Amino acid sequence: MNAMKPKDIAELLDEPSCEHNKKSKSGCARPKPGSTAGGCAFDGAQIALIPIADVAHIVHGPIACAGSSWDNRGTRSSGPELYRIGMTTDLTEQDVVMGRGEKRLFHAIKQAVDDHRPAAVFVYNTCVPALIGDDIEAVCKAAQERAGVPVVPIDCAGFYGTKNLGNRIAGDAMVKHVIGTREPDPVPDVSGRRDIRVHDVNLIGEYNIAGELWHVLPLFDELGLRVLCTLSGDARFREVQTMHRAEANMMVCSKALLNVARKLQEKYRTPWFEGSIYGVADTSHALREFARLLEDPHLTARTEAVVAREEGRIHAALEPWRGRLKNKRVLLYTGGVKSWSIISALQDLGMVVVATGTTKSTEEDKQRIRELMGPSTKMIDDGNPRALLQIVKDYAADILIAGGRNMYTALKAKVPFLDINQEREFGYAGYEGMLELARQLTLAIESPVWEAAKRPTPWEPAQTIVPHRVKLFHA
Repeated sequence: MNAMKPKDIAELLDEPSCEHNKKSKSGCARPKPGSTAGGCAFDGAQIALIPIADVAHIVHGPIACAGSSWDNRGTRSSGPELYRIGMTTDLTEQDVVMGRGEKRLFHAIKQAVDDHRPAAVFVYNTCVPALIGDDIEAVCKAAQERAGVPVVPIDCAGFYGTKNLGNRIAGDAMVKHVIGTREPDPVPDVSGRRDIRVHDVNLIGEYNIAGELWHVLPLFDELGLRVLCTLSGDARFREVQTMHRAEANMMVCSKALLNVARKLQEKYRTPWFEGSIYGVADTSHALREFARLLEDPHLTARTEAVVAREEGRIHAALEPWRGRLKNKRVLLYTGGVKSWSIISALQDLGMVVVATGTTKSTEEDKQRIRELMGPSTKMIDDGNPRALLQIVKDYAADILIAGGRNMYTALKAKVPFLDINQEREFGYAGYEGMLELARQLTLAIESPVWEAAKRPTPWEPAQTIVPHRVKLFHA
């Protein structure tokens, strides 16, 4: 398989379910050569699939593409740890010149299977082998026949485009090579409960960052919703194979894998909806949407009972935190769907979002932000440190919520900070996640370090005298 053809990329970008297609016949914006700010196609494909925990993920390319791969995403697994190991063919200049790329890939697959006995092997194509024409599909087919283990080629060379395109390439590979290759396990026996009929569902675009998926799975179990697969948080290869048998799918506030939901609907007539599990109101809405799509009166009744119980419990638990967080002003700098899904959670706590980042947000994301914050809301496209700190000052923000790369910007400016991106240590999804979010926000804002940091040091004079600059002259 040579490099992906322009028509293949155009097909992935032309997503009928995406809001862009309603505004333009051309779909999403075409990638510009060299413009991969925020991640390339390889990065997006690997991020989308690496949480599948029992798979050996091999990067076919130079060592730099694999980077420091161990635990490079905050996703959690309830079992296998194989996904955390970075594997690469480590192509060198000699391999390229002598044409040894395909041979190295074949032996890398063999070594991964012999050493780790994975459920499957995923091979990620990168720029160098794509440019020199390595046929990774043929190699994967030959290796699969020899090893007796599924070997899935994912053609995601970085120069194809952005991270978002890479997500779609990954989803397309799952639809083509994995989904539909196995039937689900038998439905568990619930004969003791006449009102329960078990329904199979999928969560698409949920990555179990910091284990937050585990906040909501008990609710699904209680309602009789069996999650066949989450693509791809805490997933197993055998679960991905069964996704075609779900009765309903939920896009977990993500545009990147829309092609998976759409193709499952087209091929297997599986209805789907887009929802969020951040915030009390959005979590309740997601559960109700499943009940609506599945058209089960008993499920609807159970859902309303569970929502009423959980909302009452969590609102009572959040009341002390709301008193401390009410009217606190937040600068939210993140991208994509988090630019609006987290706003809903913060507003549930009585906080005021003064501005939000929209670097990776679609037009539909921006419209949702306007609905939540008003038409004159401040949206940030330029997130350089100077601009962020100026907004903190102009809007009197009490806290900056952003990704880890902005942490030191906030700390140097003596502004409270909370990490919201994939490297975070705490899960904020579901009802329990709201309680954790309130706790972490309060700890960040009320930490005594901020008052101490802003006081003059005992040895600091009242007015600092700036010395004259010494001019240096060179002969």
